[in-house]
Amino acid sequence: MRKDRSKAEQMRRSGKSYKKIHKKLGIPIATLSDWFRNAPWSIEIKNKLAGEESLANPNKLQLMVAATKKKFAKLHEEYRLEAINEFPFLKNNPLFIAGVMLYWGEGDKIVNNSAIRLSNSEPGMIRTFYAFLVNVMGIPKEKITLSLLLYPDLIDSVQKNFWSTATGIPLTQFRKSVFIQGRHPTKRLSYGVGMIYAGSRKNKEKLLKWIELCKNEFNNQIIV
Repeated sequence: MRKDRSKAEQMRRSGKSYKKIHKKLGIPIATLSDWFRNAPWSIEIKNKLAGEESLANPNKLQLMVAATKKKFAKLHEEYRLEAINEFPFLKNNPLFIAGVMLYWGEGDKIVNNSAIRLSNSEPGMIRTFYAFLVNVMGIPKEKITLSLLLYPDLIDSVQKNFWSTATGIPLTQFRKSVFIQGRHPTKRLSYGVGMIYAGSRKNKEKLLKWIELCKNEFNNQIIV
């Protein structure tokens, strides 16, 4: 081993940056990188130095945050453009229209949470939206879950079996049920409320863009 490499390694292990080692020993930074960049201990030092530099330089940190926001804004715009390009090929599909309309009326519209969530007491509505997620959006079945909102006098296992049969969603995809106390002692939903869930910022962006496109499409229709 070269003597200067041994000295460089000692300095690197002590937490010195490539720039400081170069300044002290005259070894090119590219050479130092070739020597140590794949060593786990050197990677830890690199991350530590990067964190310290960011904290010591708020302006640089702000630039990094701004760059990250710009990167994700561009990515989200690409998702919306994809939805626009797909819309002409989907708008005459009854299942597509049904899924978009259901989400327009019953779905979670907050885009930042990246969660597609739709709640309803009608199992048939959940089943239709489940078919939309799988067959139109192409979301794998195992990525879709269902949770139930139940009253205390309902039996969890019975309701889950009912909802699983009615919606086609396997019991393995059910989340823990939530029990609530209803306001009225007798007027209750017999089977509770089902909430279907699929997490994906890309799919959330596309679904909300499709709602917007459907609105425009309907507004352009002539009302007789």
